[in-house]
Amino acid sequence: MKAAYVSDLTPDTIITSFFLVCEKELRSTREGKPFLRLELSDRSGTIEARLWDNVEDFAALFDRDDIIKVQARVENYKNRLQLAVEKLRRAEAGEVDLSDFFPHTAEDIEQLYARLREHVAAIKNPYLGRLVSGVVEDPAISPRLKRAPAAKIMHHAFLGGLLEHIVSLCDLCRLAAQHYRDLDLDLLLTGAILHDIGKLDELCYERAIHYTNDGQLLGHIILGLEQVTERMKGIEGFPRDYKTLVKHLLISHHGQYEFGSPKLPLFREALVLHYLDDLDSKMGAARAVLGTDGGEGGWTAFSSALNRRLLRLDRFRAAPAENAVTALPENDHKSGTEALLKTKTV
Repeated sequence: MKAAYVSDLTPDTIITSFFLVCEKELRSTREGKPFLRLELSDRSGTIEARLWDNVEDFAALFDRDDIIKVQARVENYKNRLQLAVEKLRRAEAGEVDLSDFFPHTAEDIEQLYARLREHVAAIKNPYLGRLVSGVVEDPAISPRLKRAPAAKIMHHAFLGGLLEHIVSLCDLCRLAAQHYRDLDLDLLLTGAILHDIGKLDELCYERAIHYTNDGQLLGHIILGLEQVTERMKGIEGFPRDYKTLVKHLLISHHGQYEFGSPKLPLFREALVLHYLDDLDSKMGAARAVLGTDGGEGGWTAFSSALNRRLLRLDRFRAAPAENAVTALPENDHKSGTEALLKTKTV
């Protein structure tokens, strides 16, 4: 087991531990002094790091996606923890356990995949059923689907996260269709299963989670639209109107132009898919920040995905009345509603 995880770090301490290099950049100060900026991670989180001395010598020792051993001072910089690296070296084979570095869904992957297949089987429309089963059962896709994260940072950013998110969203769609009985469940489930399929090509996740070149240049909405469009072309007799509806579900699921959707949701099922996707994303982000030990005074650390700290309800309920938290931490002055409306987790 690692000596120290990101979630264990506290300011004004010296730590020696292993970390995965997610990003590596040689930069210069305004005065022209070189320094090395790093983004380091383990299964508990990510932290930025700076190295100021012997920069070129140390930079030559490792590459991005390597695991390195670091001696560093933990600092509080602009209310965020950061490492000031004093020494580092590349880890040797056998020194580390890879499970320390890659967060993974707590769910059983094969059980999640079995639940996904149940949702696919529930689609009664023969054309939509063939489309979705062709994706889920494709031997070139299913192993990747079982491993892929749903995002790099914002939500379900761990191995198996995409499958967990899709299955959760399908569950929500079926609940919504039970309540709003005029919804087309076949369309909803099709959108839920396919809306993020482009993330299989947007992200690479063999070591650290990164964007691919196609992911950087096109994004998962375009990549998913291209893949699904080609599959619909390959299904003889696929109705033209359903092709349009499926494509609209994919391109509108972010809900607003500023969040990357080229069209707003323009029919009921598209609207429901967007809001349920956003809900599941935000709940995933909330679960992630509540699962860390950061923060103080009964509050979590700041969540960039939610643009706020969250109250730890268990501690709030257990606190004596005279010590109960009554206000947000300093600098959190936005109303919760205002901040939530300005935040999108995708």
